[in-house]
Amino acid sequence: MNISIIGTGYVGLVTGACLASQGNNILCCDLDNDKIGNLKKGILPIYEPGLPELVSRLTNTGNLGFTCEMSDAVRHSTVLFITVNTPTLENNICDLGNVLDVIREIADHMTSYRVIVHKSTVPVGTGRKVRSIMEALLKEQGKDLEFDIVSNPEFLREGSAINDFLNPERIVIGSGSEKAAAFMMEIYKKQRRKGIPLLLTGLETAEMIKYASNAFLAMKISYINEIANICEFCGADAVEVAIGMGLDHRIGCEFLAAGPGFGGSCFPKDLRALSGLGKTYGYDAGLIDSVIETNQRQKKRMVQKISAAVGPLEKSTITFLGISFKPDTDDIRESPSIAIIRDLLDKNARIKIYDPRALDNLKKQFPEMPVTYCDSAYTACEGSDCIVLATEWNEFSRLDFKSLKNIVKRPVFLDLRNVYSPEEVKAYGFHYEGVGRK
Repeated sequence: MNISIIGTGYVGLVTGACLASQGNNILCCDLDNDKIGNLKKGILPIYEPGLPELVSRLTNTGNLGFTCEMSDAVRHSTVLFITVNTPTLENNICDLGNVLDVIREIADHMTSYRVIVHKSTVPVGTGRKVRSIMEALLKEQGKDLEFDIVSNPEFLREGSAINDFLNPERIVIGSGSEKAAAFMMEIYKKQRRKGIPLLLTGLETAEMIKYASNAFLAMKISYINEIANICEFCGADAVEVAIGMGLDHRIGCEFLAAGPGFGGSCFPKDLRALSGLGKTYGYDAGLIDSVIETNQRQKKRMVQKISAAVGPLEKSTITFLGISFKPDTDDIRESPSIAIIRDLLDKNARIKIYDPRALDNLKKQFPEMPVTYCDSAYTACEGSDCIVLATEWNEFSRLDFKSLKNIVKRPVFLDLRNVYSPEEVKAYGFHYEGVGRK
């Protein structure tokens, strides 16, 4: 099939590359000339394991192309995926400006039937709203054309997005049109042949499934963080508690890892949007709001843990191993590390940072942040009063504590991801503290 992807961010690139890898002819469109120019050269705006090689191979075969012209994207395919950014505003309302701009462009260039697929996360009711706007735009232009709106939410995890697209746990398609559903069933025929569940539902239901899923996972994280905090007071081990809980198949072990809180491009934004959606209907989503509050409080608690372990923070040197919100990505959006570092800087601490992938993004997005960038974990730990393991990159699971003991100023190790056992680190003469275990 010929398929167009509008928006070449994280979701757009992964979606385009994966669909191209299944034999489709994909044209990715973005209004950012520099981004498209770089993509044509094989330079990607994001880090995702395996994606550069996939994009390069498919560009060479001709299955994957890039353009800045919306007219080309609309002409290329009957099916257009919208994967543009949908940020949440300060009032917790999702900003649909980018989506509506795309809709106007599609209406301008449409000459026949099109299936418009929302892959971006959008508020419940967006599909109906977009349909009304598109109908009005086409009427203004004197075009008597049919079209369908489909909600096809993404469930990609940064760091494993290619596998998540090709082998998802489920595919959700929201549409009231049998014709549009047939197009989508064809697009996902290879996943269907593997026996992957596909749920056909209405627009609003599909839109809500995305928000409800992310909110539930975020709630699990905040819940285990609350349990971990109580464990610290009563002497229980939060890691073993999580294992014991996860053995119950009704609960499961995923997203029960205590830590400094969740971040990234999805959970914080989607929770705020879901809370805001409730308020537009006069409903206070107390549970959702408490998850947001608990996550903010968890970051503050990490600052307290560091302060308690180090003592006066002024002029103390704190090393951060990891700045991305999770491993295997360079994404620092709403990373707990950044919030914690800001608080420490306000208390006049000195900060040294090393991350295998995310340092360039930190420099670009926060050039004013007075931190020291380091080229290795050991350089970052030299002269440190406290080492904070903030992101569980694989290379941080193999630290040489004997060598670290000889280069730090004070042997203090705060394991905010519970990567190490307390006994292992203490054996080298370090003060150790995790989250929910000591």
